[in-house]
Amino acid sequence: MKITWDDMQTVLALVRGGNLATAGAQLGLTYTTVARRIRRAEEALGRPLFERRPEGYHPTEEAHEIAAAAARMEAEEQAAMRRLSGRAQDLSGPLSLTAPPLLIQTFLAPLLAEFTAAHPQLELTVRAANGVLDLARREADLALRISRHPQETLVGRKLAEQQSGFFALPEIAEAAARDPQAPLEWVLYAGHDAPPAAASKIHPDIRVRARLDDMPSMIAAALAGMGALRMPVFLGRAYPQLVPLPHLPVQPYAPIWLLSHRDLQGSAKVTALKGILEPWFRDNRTLFSCLP
Repeated sequence: MKITWDDMQTVLALVRGGNLATAGAQLGLTYTTVARRIRRAEEALGRPLFERRPEGYHPTEEAHEIAAAAARMEAEEQAAMRRLSGRAQDLSGPLSLTAPPLLIQTFLAPLLAEFTAAHPQLELTVRAANGVLDLARREADLALRISRHPQETLVGRKLAEQQSGFFALPEIAEAAARDPQAPLEWVLYAGHDAPPAAASKIHPDIRVRARLDDMPSMIAAALAGMGALRMPVFLGRAYPQLVPLPHLPVQPYAPIWLLSHRDLQGSAKVTALKGILEPWFRDNRTLFSCLP
């Protein structure tokens, strides 16, 4: 009895995920189907591939060997599909873009509406994510990324340089400019230890009122009057209720890149989407580098 490709993929997913539920989510299967496939593979080999532990499935050496072979086969399959997609010249079928959520809601949505209206045969999927998806595994065809160091394995171009600024409600911004020595309440990203040095240098008595773990929450806190915050200037334009602190200089921020796998450079679908994104960013670069 042989191990099928489906069962090898399942072993790979379980090695990667560590439990039935995570493996099933990767494969689009129920956890019971994953368990059935693992049992079938073990029966074909005549020995267990995983140790069943309370915390999950622990792979044996044989499971790692099968997973490594499956990963090589998966990579070859994905490479072949990328090459075929890269040569496709039709403007129909699936196309996926990944982009930061805040960039989608501030500027991208109208552009994507224009794009889908111009190409009704395309099935556009937009993955709103700040993290880097694996373009080699076709998790997305095209990526808009805010990064100082984009992946070296991808190709693309820098769309816009960015600056960040310091923003608050008008009454907070005016009071801060009027008396930099007075206490200034601040909304800080949870991953940072202290407010930016450029602000602390001018405001020695900054008091962190709250730490929040994402930008929408920080903006909501600033809108509620909890204090000043640092954010990209394009977001300052999207929230006119918040105004720049006029006495604090803008700061460098990671640029915006448009990236794809090199195998997809010839794809008509990818080229068409680039054709609407690149000119818009070229014509609107100041939105990302100048204070409103």
